[in-house]
Amino acid sequence: MTDRNKQPIKAVLILLALCLPVIAQTRTITGKVVGVTDGDTITVLDASRQQHKIRLDGIDAPESSQAFGQRAKESLSDLVFGKTVTVTSTKTDRYGRIVGKVMLDGRDINLEQIKRGMAWFFRKYAHELSRDDARAYEQAEADAIAKRRGLWSEPGPIAPWELRAAKRNEAETQPAPTTGEIIGNRNSYIYHRPDCPDYTKVSERNRVYFKTADEAEKAGYRMARNCPPGSSR
Repeated sequence: MTDRNKQPIKAVLILLALCLPVIAQTRTITGKVVGVTDGDTITVLDASRQQHKIRLDGIDAPESSQAFGQRAKESLSDLVFGKTVTVTSTKTDRYGRIVGKVMLDGRDINLEQIKRGMAWFFRKYAHELSRDDARAYEQAEADAIAKRRGLWSEPGPIAPWELRAAKRNEAETQPAPTTGEIIGNRNSYIYHRPDCPDYTKVSERNRVYFKTADEAEKAGYRMARNCPPGSSR
């Protein structure tokens, strides 16, 4: 076969490869739970002594500031802290956490949190679950509501994703502060000039104010990457 004849075949093969669906690769982690951040996030230490931040898939627990936020954390801690779990995952979230299903002695811990009324079924991501898991999580939530377990014992609980959305909207409409010209985020050690897009979006409790960018950088902060070229030094 000549090179000229091979080229159309090669082009067809490349096109077929591009059209094939991308199959997410399943990742499995087995290790001891050494930390519980809240009702849906844990830290797992594997056999090689590497730590993995795990976000439980398909559920959303109350925020720490919400009613049952602390109890949801205590519930998850009671279930898994100090124990060896197996996590199966095909994805990570925007914070770099591994999003997965946590199993302990054959029990689905994600499901258990919903059963206890310590988490919502996160329907937004239901399509990323297996059909059986989505059905089980939905039924578990319905049962917890009917029996008024956990967070469902109080009328009209606010879903955490609604609370987060409200906080984002509040931050976007919040006027620029008058104390200092530079806002630093004490969690990320990133600072924003007044002309940066996220200048007013830093949570009030995480804000640190500086008079100049030089002062912020001397304190160990770095400028946000989405700031336009320029300086307030």
